[in-house]
Amino acid sequence: MEPVGLISLNLSRNLLTRRITTEIGALWSLEVLDLSENQLSGGIPSSIALINSVNLLDLSNNNLSGIIPTNPQLNTFNATAYEGNPNLCGFPFQKKCPGETSQNPTVNRGGDHASIQETEDGFITLGFYVSVDLGFVIGFLGVFGTLLLNRSWRFSHFNFLNNVKDKLDAIVE
Repeated sequence: MEPVGLISLNLSRNLLTRRITTEIGALWSLEVLDLSENQLSGGIPSSIALINSVNLLDLSNNNLSGIIPTNPQLNTFNATAYEGNPNLCGFPFQKKCPGETSQNPTVNRGGDHASIQETEDGFITLGFYVSVDLGFVIGFLGVFGTLLLNRSWRFSHFNFLNNVKDKLDAIVE
């Protein structure tokens, strides 16, 4: 699929029939996609998840069916973007598709505790957060631990900071 630089596509209320083309994902720069109030049928193509810049999506009041594709951008739309399609299932609807697990990345707040649910691609997990925290601690100690343990580097570092401060004071005055 050759990418196309279309920004807005509004084909609502045109009595369109058939399926949404699988090549819709080639519209990578699309910000507005409104195909509402038509007679489109079949599933929503998974290639729609390739469009990361869409800010307004309206596929309501068609005859679409099957699971709603997900990606971080599509997960921001609520059920009104898909309403009027009784055979759609999956997030953001409560109606689950056969064999479906939780697909939307959420943080469930129960009482004072927050539990992290894994996204569809498995990226946001407890291991991810542990890795980020560990990387921060090691990086922080790598820089400041060296300054604490090596006296000459500590003096050079603070001398450099004093010189920068003096130069900034001279520029401001």
